[in-house]
Amino acid sequence: MKILGIDPGYAIIGYGVLEYRNNHFTVVDYGAITTDAGVPFNRRLEIIFDELSALLEKHRPDAMSVEKVFYNNNAKTVIDVSQARGVIMLAAQKARVPVFEYTPLQVKQSVVGYGRAEKKQIQEMTRRILNLDEVPKPDDTADALAMAICHGHTGASQLGAGRTLRIREGI
Repeated sequence: MKILGIDPGYAIIGYGVLEYRNNHFTVVDYGAITTDAGVPFNRRLEIIFDELSALLEKHRPDAMSVEKVFYNNNAKTVIDVSQARGVIMLAAQKARVPVFEYTPLQVKQSVVGYGRAEKKQIQEMTRRILNLDEVPKPDDTADALAMAICHGHTGASQLGAGRTLRIREGI
């Protein structure tokens, strides 16, 4: 199963593509989609959509794993990230890739085994699980790879059900 993990945002959108077979991950690709602060927000959303659509076309994943948005103290940031996340979900929908959502707690438990793990612990375990020489940068990329690992560990059993549901809905 090929999994595309996404760490949503609007300035930096981390992505990681992993192949998951026989309880083993193979790194296919990872990086970040970036948009500049001086660019009008609607254009930034368009860049995110176009670049993610190209990634979906290139890698043709079986599933996309996306972090659920959580509220922080800055409502504008949450709204902007939510808009970017909507564009990300639309790109997956248009590519007919099923989307699975996980909370930060679920990712921490899946990758580290502890729901209150610190960011550095998650990044180090991601590096170890994927046999990488160093933690991928920027942090959003490492987070996206952790999202893909989370789906491999916890969501693989949901994949068939997700596809069935989407087919019945005509998606």
